[in-house]
Amino acid sequence: MDLHAGQAAPDFTLPATGGETIHLAGLLGQPVVLFFYPKDATPG
Repeated sequence: MDLHAGQAAPDFTLPATGGETIHLAGLLGQPVVLFFYPKDATPG
């Protein structure tokens, strides 16, 4: 799936610090910045 600037992201769930889980749908109506980077110590 290709996403473009301004396009809605599909819902997803990720682990968060403190044992919590973050659901993108739970942030609806709030500004959200998604930042992705390669895993530490890997070529990227």
